Amino acid sequence: MRFSNRTQWNLTPNELTRRVALLRERGRTLLDLTESNPTRCDFQYPQAIIDAISQPQSLSYNPTPQGLRSAREAVAEHYARHDASIDPDHLILTASTSEAYSFLFRLLAEPGDQILVPQPSYPLFDFLAQLNDVELQPYPLEYDSVWLIDWRSLEQACTPKTRGIILVNPNNPTGSGLSPRERDRLIPFCRDRELPIICDEVFVDFGFGRSSKDASSKSPDGSRELHSLVGETGTLTFVLNGISKMMGLPQMKLAWVATSGPQEWLTAALERLEVIADTYLSVSTPVQVALPKLLSDVQPMIQSQILDRIRANLGILDECVSKTGGLCRRLAADGGWSAIISIPRSYSEEEWVLRWLEQDHVLVHPGYFFDFHKTGYAVLSLLPHPDVFREAVQRLVARVQSEMKG
Repeated sequence: MRFSNRTQWNLTPNELTRRVALLRERGRTLLDLTESNPTRCDFQYPQAIIDAISQPQSLSYNPTPQGLRSAREAVAEHYARHDASIDPDHLILTASTSEAYSFLFRLLAEPGDQILVPQPSYPLFDFLAQLNDVELQPYPLEYDSVWLIDWRSLEQACTPKTRGIILVNPNNPTGSGLSPRERDRLIPFCRDRELPIICDEVFVDFGFGRSSKDASSKSPDGSRELHSLVGETGTLTFVLNGISKMMGLPQMKLAWVATSGPQEWLTAALERLEVIADTYLSVSTPVQVALPKLLSDVQPMIQSQILDRIRANLGILDECVSKTGGLCRRLAADGGWSAIISIPRSYSEEEWVLRWLEQDHVLVHPGYFFDFHKTGYAVLSLLPHPDVFREAVQRLVARVQSEMKG
């Protein structure tokens, strides 16, 4: 039997995955600092969610390519409450941001064309690109007290085959947001080259520092204010978001693309996106009907819990790392659900991760999982319960101190 070349992946489990499975088969309890599923992290979900998806209108099927008008208006109202403006007619609902990426890759690129993608970033992009017959060309984010776009490398990455630039704002896993200065440089850069921006903002509501309404744009810990690209008119812009992260509801399967830009490009893009969306009609009616209540009644409650959690865990991490005498340090970030710590290079990232796993029963991601340019990093999820998080980080720190003394 022959299968498509686009699915010729190496499906052999890596060493970390193999050893995790072996420990769990033996009944070992692991403190999992790779956990990114909020429904497994002890948050309190209100009855209002069940009420929202149990409305009688859910039993009627009236397919609309862009999504139900009531749902799109609710998204537009949500942005208006956050000082951003988007026309409901410029929104396309999808079942996930992954599907949104696929729609946009199909819209923008021929097979073999290139999309620029930040590095480090989440490895999901590789699979999405392969499945949609496009090539990814990385452009690096460089760390110097804060993460910034390497402009020279971005310019060099652009070729006649480049069809768009992906931003993740804030980035996963670096947590770096697009600064106003970078935005002012990026928009004309893309407009002059007729390159659309695909801006993934699934973590934009989870800033580590001050909110956008605060007078200062920098918090005491150095994290910068997060700015959305929703409504950007300088160049064709697609902003992705959804309720998976915003409300901690990945099982509900609803996301959207907010499209803006110069009118000629905007009209042409929306006409084509509507046909693509009409071909799939993938978003279920019940979650679309529920969306207005979810955004008004549920989102503030869940989001505040997650924000409290990640900020509490950041405090725990900083406290523990400060006791290592400089052996470890947390890299500055602006938001998101992850934190990065630097670790001694006396062992490789994989060696450290396997030591923590097998000797301390703590699971973390090595930096190479996200294509860091340099070695010596570990990536920790900030979602686990603070009691679990504290115990796990204390074990990590103790192992580093013990190994370095030896």
